[in-house]
Amino acid sequence: MINSADAIAAFTIGLMGSAHCAAMCGGIAGALSLGIDQNRQHKLPVIAGFHIGRILSYALIGALLGSVAAALAEHIKPLSVALRIIAGLLLIAMGLYVASWWTGLTSVERVGVPIWSRLQPLTKKLLPVKSTGGALALGALWGWLPCGLVYSALSWAVTAESTVGAASRMLLFGIGTLPAMVTMSIAADTSRRLLQQQNT
Repeated sequence: MINSADAIAAFTIGLMGSAHCAAMCGGIAGALSLGIDQNRQHKLPVIAGFHIGRILSYALIGALLGSVAAALAEHIKPLSVALRIIAGLLLIAMGLYVASWWTGLTSVERVGVPIWSRLQPLTKKLLPVKSTGGALALGALWGWLPCGLVYSALSWAVTAESTVGAASRMLLFGIGTLPAMVTMSIAADTSRRLLQQQNT
């Protein structure tokens, strides 16, 4: 399981990195409601579905890589010590990254490019989003978007040396990104409606 210190760290990384999340995913977050009925009650489930899918994909990736790290650490004992050292260094690096004092972590984005090149065409088939299910699927795919912050959090998460621990860290990281991302989705929809009212 995840201890309270790791839980707070994971959530804080997501929360403090919200500005980066807005830059990377702000466009898609803002476009979520374009194909939906103008009734706001119909749009909120779509916005929620997208972000639930996105966060669950983070947890899934964390679980997959966490299980691999756990298996390796069990058979290669020195790896366990190395992972703990790496965990500390990554937390420092992510703090510098979030503060925009060092952007070296963006280099890890290249790792996910081959996977994203295969998934990106699928996202286009789900736009414009017309249902909560479609938003959930889009979010699940969007969670694989190459992102230095997400990948850095993932690199730290796998040092938990357990499937549940890594998944939990990524889940809490994703929840930490929610305030900025949901606000951007709602703000984009509100701005669009105000512009429509002014033009009528």
